[in-house]
Amino acid sequence: MSNRRDFLKSASLLTAGGLLAGKATAMPATAPAATPVTTANKALGLQIYSLFNELYEDTPKRLAELREMGYVNLELAGYNNGKIGSIDMMEFKKMAEDAGQKLVSSHVNPPGNSPQEFFLMNYTRDQLPRVKEYWKATADDHAKLGCKYLLQPMMPTVKNHDDAALVCEFFNEAGQICKDAGLQFGYHNHNWEFKKVATEEQIKNAHPFMEPGDPIEDLFITGTDPNLVVFELDVYWTVRGGSDPLEYMQKYPDRIRVLHIKDRAVLGQSGLLNFQNIFNQMYTNGIQDYFVELEKMPDGRSQMVGIKECADYLQTASFVK
Repeated sequence: MSNRRDFLKSASLLTAGGLLAGKATAMPATAPAATPVTTANKALGLQIYSLFNELYEDTPKRLAELREMGYVNLELAGYNNGKIGSIDMMEFKKMAEDAGQKLVSSHVNPPGNSPQEFFLMNYTRDQLPRVKEYWKATADDHAKLGCKYLLQPMMPTVKNHDDAALVCEFFNEAGQICKDAGLQFGYHNHNWEFKKVATEEQIKNAHPFMEPGDPIEDLFITGTDPNLVVFELDVYWTVRGGSDPLEYMQKYPDRIRVLHIKDRAVLGQSGLLNFQNIFNQMYTNGIQDYFVELEKMPDGRSQMVGIKECADYLQTASFVK
């Protein structure tokens, strides 16, 4: 999670300062040219955050390499004031289209109240007008990019049910703004959302051996308008939060409409997740959109190598259509 904060903060600084993205932070050395997967006949999705700054070393080349692996659908990260990282957003769109790819989704957060608060953490009702203006401008830009989804990936502070209800109010407003722009607003979880918050009544009546309260993720799902807000379930962070992604997909089949297919590192190597069951449930639910996401490779190899290994896993998996 700290990697995501560091990357997005870096991308924002790059846009503001006009620096070359590949030189902004200490990242792996230039990625070697990726070997194409000869059986890349499945259309995969990728969250471009997975590449960190390797994407910006030679963006057209990197996108072409990803397309050869089968990554046809892209989910953006690093959007800020009309740019993706340091690249004008329409120029990035053309690069992706030239590589045979489509911009399907994007991760964005309302900015904080100061440079030290990278994204807005503590919601108050008086901030709603400013946040609505942010979503209007951001939705307009992503409509130009042809995106389908505009997803908030970071959780505001939620300490109780009232906090969760206020966040849901903000989400519903964002959902209406996105709907008016022809987009679908949604929310992406990490592990924090599976922490429970309890009312005084729930605490009073709690079973002595059970934690009282409701998971924040459930409060977000049940507290938002299903016509305005969908959810992108990150299967790895759901497991890390102590919950079962299959259970959530079965419990909320009409609300969870996008997936992050993710593991501790390269897909299928940790043994933490049963991807066959996840994909089977995904198809049962009629979910059409998923994106591979890869955190920083733990062994020092480049992100491109890890992303290729993820593609190989999915391309050769019999349970992936």
